[in-house]
Amino acid sequence: MTVVETIEVLSPVLQGSSSSFLSTGTIIALTGFFALLCACIVIGHLLEENLWANESIISLVLGLCSGLVVLLVTKFENSHILTFSEDLFFLYLLPPIIFNAGFQVKKKQFFKNFTTIFLFGVFGTMISFCIISLGAYFLFKRVGVANLNIQDYLAIGAILSATDSVCTLQVLSQDETPLLYSIVFGEGVVNDATSIVLFNAVQTLNFSDIDILTALKLLGTFLYLFFTSTALGIAAGLISAFIIKTLYFGRHSTDREVALMMLMAYLSYMLAELFNLSGILTIFFCGIVMSHYTWHNVTESSRITTKHAFATISFIAETFLFLYVGMDALDIEKWKESKASAGTSLAVSSTLLALVLVGRAAFVFPIANITNLMKKRENTKIEFRQQFIIWWAGLMRGAVTIALSYNQFASSDDTSMQDSALMITCTIIVVLFSTVVFGSITKPLIGAVLLRHAKPTISDATDLPSQEDLNILFLESGDSSEQTNNPPTRKNSLRLLISNPTYTVHYWWRKFDDKCMRPVFGGRGFVPFVPSSPTGARDETS
Repeated sequence: MTVVETIEVLSPVLQGSSSSFLSTGTIIALTGFFALLCACIVIGHLLEENLWANESIISLVLGLCSGLVVLLVTKFENSHILTFSEDLFFLYLLPPIIFNAGFQVKKKQFFKNFTTIFLFGVFGTMISFCIISLGAYFLFKRVGVANLNIQDYLAIGAILSATDSVCTLQVLSQDETPLLYSIVFGEGVVNDATSIVLFNAVQTLNFSDIDILTALKLLGTFLYLFFTSTALGIAAGLISAFIIKTLYFGRHSTDREVALMMLMAYLSYMLAELFNLSGILTIFFCGIVMSHYTWHNVTESSRITTKHAFATISFIAETFLFLYVGMDALDIEKWKESKASAGTSLAVSSTLLALVLVGRAAFVFPIANITNLMKKRENTKIEFRQQFIIWWAGLMRGAVTIALSYNQFASSDDTSMQDSALMITCTIIVVLFSTVVFGSITKPLIGAVLLRHAKPTISDATDLPSQEDLNILFLESGDSSEQTNNPPTRKNSLRLLISNPTYTVHYWWRKFDDKCMRPVFGGRGFVPFVPSSPTGARDETS
């Protein structure tokens, strides 16, 4: 039974009054869906102060309830108002969410922890991928799943290694826990890209001839995709900044400024997908570059408009996404195809969930402690309480997991239909359980574990005991008469770079940015040309 047929069952009276070019079923489906979106927003507002609920959980629950209603009305024939579509998710819902996250992210905090984020997102994901794949290979046969091949097991590892970076935005606060937010969300973006690269690599590997060169090829493919995707996003952001700064769109229409920013961001994502790169990484870094340069080049009204427009579109897409996933969870066709008993479904789902828990713990705590050994100052190290929250907040699985699961098992030729349907339904169970349970507990857990034991924040200036070394090293050469016979001793620049890499690189970047980048691409301090403004009036007079 199709979506339109389901709606026709619900509303046979209106079928005759539909217009010639619009389907009544489609109109009613969209009307019901938008009504549910409004309900999610209203209920989310009423529960704003509730520690145990957020929009993602509310949307999931409402989606489940609406799917149940349709299921009952159609006498357990169909549960869909809208069916899950990978194209809808990857092309329309995910890009605005990831772009806004990059646009709004605190760049200093993000790049300050970039080494940790990269280690978690790349090496951590690979560790999780190996553990989940091996665990599924050795444990599934004991719970009655015997028809999966090697490719399926590796695909399961890639599918369940993808964390839910969207839900992270709602359960973590960038203001209350900036360190955790930057690490968990930044890791989530890199993790999703890594998981998708691993998943695509699994689809193309020749499993009859696997050796060490295959692993090296896989690593090389990832590094190529990571750096080229990042470069494409940066290039798109810089081009938009240069165009807006050079052509002064604001003197005629602020609408064009806003439209160009939106279209350039989306264009970067589509180009990445066209060239088989990672659109997630591309649009994320495009958002970062646009917030650093392009946003400062537009007029004041455009700045306000873009900031709220991007946030609003992202918020609607997030709510739509979780509502979408909630309704798809009651896919009665997949549940019927699996023909598995409740015990088998519970065993497989519990096994997958346990592997997710173990796989994440296997890299979060070791990598966090390794990065702590590289840090000399105690206040920059990741404490065990913070490591626990990072582990917990990254356990949630979301729409990326479901989309990859459908891609692997919905049209699998080598795997039996029953086992394919079982893997899809069990993946949905893991997503629902992790989002509702782990997501609802995260906020209270942060309050109990971190905020009650929070230390007073230390400013960046006092966080740098080697600031004098930086100042001495980077003093501009002044007049020779001002130089003394005994200049202050200073560390070698290479030693300083090794001992304080983040701050040394940041210093050199700021100098390069001020001298080379901002004169060309604009940025903070740039004043756009507006005829009605004082600067615009002076320019017109001259």
